[in-house]
Amino acid sequence: MKLLFVSLGCDKNLVDSEFMLGMLRDAGMELTDDEYEADVIVINTCCFINDAKEESVNTILEMAEHKKDAKLKALIVTGCLAQRYQDEILREIPEVDAILGTNSYEDIVNAVRQALGGEHYENFRTLEGLPSVSVKRTVTTGGHYAYLKIAEGCNKRCTYCIIPYIRGSYRSVPMEDLLSQARELVAGGAKELILVAQETTLYGVDLYGEKSLHRLLDELNQIEGLFWIRIMYCYPEEIYEDLIDAMLRNEKVCHYLDIPIQHANDTILKRMGRRTNNADLVRIVTHLRERIPDITLRTTLICGFPGETQEMHEELMQFVNDMEFDRLGAFTYSPEEGTPAAEFPDQVDEERKAEWQADVMELQEEIIFDKNETLKGRELFVFIEGKVSDENAYVGRTYRDAPDVDGYIFINTDEELMTGDIARVRVTGAYEYDLIGELL
Repeated sequence: MKLLFVSLGCDKNLVDSEFMLGMLRDAGMELTDDEYEADVIVINTCCFINDAKEESVNTILEMAEHKKDAKLKALIVTGCLAQRYQDEILREIPEVDAILGTNSYEDIVNAVRQALGGEHYENFRTLEGLPSVSVKRTVTTGGHYAYLKIAEGCNKRCTYCIIPYIRGSYRSVPMEDLLSQARELVAGGAKELILVAQETTLYGVDLYGEKSLHRLLDELNQIEGLFWIRIMYCYPEEIYEDLIDAMLRNEKVCHYLDIPIQHANDTILKRMGRRTNNADLVRIVTHLRERIPDITLRTTLICGFPGETQEMHEELMQFVNDMEFDRLGAFTYSPEEGTPAAEFPDQVDEERKAEWQADVMELQEEIIFDKNETLKGRELFVFIEGKVSDENAYVGRTYRDAPDVDGYIFINTDEELMTGDIARVRVTGAYEYDLIGELL
């Protein structure tokens, strides 16, 4: 049996996909990237914002067309869209043979078997506990880096976010399980582990009665063969001194934090249900830079939240200008049905949202170019990500760059390098978002 697996959405979803791939591989399925060859197609969906929802629906509809062919025997839908729109999917897309919720992916092999046997299958476990999976993940990131999902769900209940409704409340993965996964990933070739969750900073509060991310970092730092540990999705108000201390004492932990703040105007932050105000954000960013002078700070912003005015947007622009984040992504507000914010009055029109987003990104482009200019002459370790076609040049990432969301460094050299190699590079030039370097 040949399997086509389509994973949509975020890196947390990708970890679920890799576990499912591992289970299906152990069950004897052969992977293919050609939908015309597939006996079984599994789509792990996303519905975080409207664009992601549309992509998931369109992918299901596209793959459902192959049910008209004799080759495709089973179409299975899993993940966030399945959890949220189970009834609609089953009613509108009868080609779907099996459907699994976000906390039920451990049942993927049974779902495939039932579907191949001609039986419709559904499984939606309650959003409590965690799936029990003991198989080896099939890593899809190239092998030299891998995501380590340290928790599931979220307790924050931001007014714009659907995640708690489709992923449940915050549940930490036991530390012994994470260390076992980490050792297995490193033994399989991973040199960088990227810690992800809806919120990493609260890791351990439900299991150990206190924040324990610093303890996890201490343990991961001892794994032989691991080069970098990167932390994503740190809510600013939950960053604590023990975590900062652990970043400083553990040499494998990148001086990099992703701290989504969403906005900087107090009124908008309050309407969003965020736990910080403008003064808090300034204090936290300033403190991090004082404690870790070479830290790279990434953030995300929402433009055009209900009730936002031109004055509030200008306050956000001033904040971005003052804080000079090293990495920043801005997104237009997407109203999600079932969330409080979708029912708020004073919704902002799409044209204004896009205009404000463009303003932020144009300003950030100037900031990052100036910051990159200051890196000229600096020597950095670089993860090689691949070769530039038809050129004696390679593309890589520094500690300042997470995969897929940040920039790259381009290295001109006649030497032969391999994806996953770690090179020492001197920065010689800068683009808007990327660097140029020479091999040392």
